[in-house]
Amino acid sequence: MSRAFVNEDAGNDRPDLPELPVPPGPNIVTPRGLATLQARIVQRQADLAALKSRTERLDKLPEAAAERDLRWLEARLKAAVVIDPAGYDLTEVAFGLAVTVAADTGQETTYQIVGEDEADAPRHRIAPNSPLARALLGAHVGDVVTWKRPSGSVELEVIRITHADT
Repeated sequence: MSRAFVNEDAGNDRPDLPELPVPPGPNIVTPRGLATLQARIVQRQADLAALKSRTERLDKLPEAAAERDLRWLEARLKAAVVIDPAGYDLTEVAFGLAVTVAADTGQETTYQIVGEDEADAPRHRIAPNSPLARALLGAHVGDVVTWKRPSGSVELEVIRITHADT
């Protein structure tokens, strides 16, 4: 038989997908971040169950992707370390707190420093390793910090430190 007619993938029902990279070390999250991560796992499990219940299952790629996503989410959950800022005294910017800053234009913006998986720029939720968070962490009300951006540095005055809305 010609090699052209041999299915070399016979018996392999799962397509090979590259694994999603799991960052080393702990996954620092807020209580909201932990709840979100748990909800994402439940949703992805439901997605996988729906994919497996399809009558036409010739394409195994969606199932493989859902299984891969679940492995990644479960690894992130396993590495989760919850930091609850509820007891912080609000004297300095710390993980989980909301900080309102004013630019030299007078525009005020409130940011919350959250875990990597929670970061969401449109909602002003920033990861602790971001340049803005690094500039803000440890600052006190009245401090002026320098946010080093690719487009140039910006001076921001810390106006207020509060507990974040959940």
